[in-house]
Amino acid sequence: MRVIGLCRFSYPALGGFKRMHETVAEREAYLYAPERMALRFAHFESLTLPSVAAQANGDFTFLVVTGENLPDPWRTRLHDLAAGVPQMRVVPMPPMRHRDAMRLAIKEELGEDETESIQFRLDDDDAVSVGFVQSLRWFERNTRRMRRAWRNLAFEYNRGYAVRLSEAGIEAAAVQTPFWSCGLAVLFRPGDSRTVMNYGHHKLHQEMPTLINPGPEMYLRALHGDNDTGDAQRPPALAPLDEAQRALFRDRFNVDEDRVKALFAAPPAPAG
Repeated sequence: MRVIGLCRFSYPALGGFKRMHETVAEREAYLYAPERMALRFAHFESLTLPSVAAQANGDFTFLVVTGENLPDPWRTRLHDLAAGVPQMRVVPMPPMRHRDAMRLAIKEELGEDETESIQFRLDDDDAVSVGFVQSLRWFERNTRRMRRAWRNLAFEYNRGYAVRLSEAGIEAAAVQTPFWSCGLAVLFRPGDSRTVMNYGHHKLHQEMPTLINPGPEMYLRALHGDNDTGDAQRPPALAPLDEAQRALFRDRFNVDEDRVKALFAAPPAPAG
């Protein structure tokens, strides 16, 4: 059983963005602007990276797909961050259609693809519980008999927190959501031509059997001005963390508010 996570990190896809550009060069200029990259790295280092690095079950791979032309100092910074997490691998890709690039990255990681796999996706401003991979493996073990005749099975955790990060710290609101990508994973049989990126996360339950666990809060999802994707609901009212929430964020997500403050107070790295 393989567990593979995927994160798109400022990848200049042909399509796949709500903000459209006429050329790849224009897309890259937008993606790699210093102010935008500083915001993406601040979220990635505050949320995604620490939660992936602290997984209780370390038997997984986490692919970070980015563009071949990601410039320094950002390219070096991304590789240096990934070097500190054994499960994390940076995958530079040339521009192509978004879903094709993400599917190719996963299929190349699967190699001969001779075993089942559980695949999940995170944005670069998401976090998951440190027990996420462990829980996916529990689901896999305990559904074997039930899913014998099923091609796929989706697992969803639908409770978490919406968060806003700044140099003042973290504002948050508990949410229960329908099929957000950060609480989902899909199980695939060996040799399946599809991957988690072949399915719209909001429609997974229309494509395959789905197990929904409304149990522990399993994700953090950031709200900010550079979000490219949205959800068909009004953003929740956020409030500063209290002491109990600060402890919960540290213990469950490995997200530390003091670290958030430091990252968001840092100036952008110079271009070039």
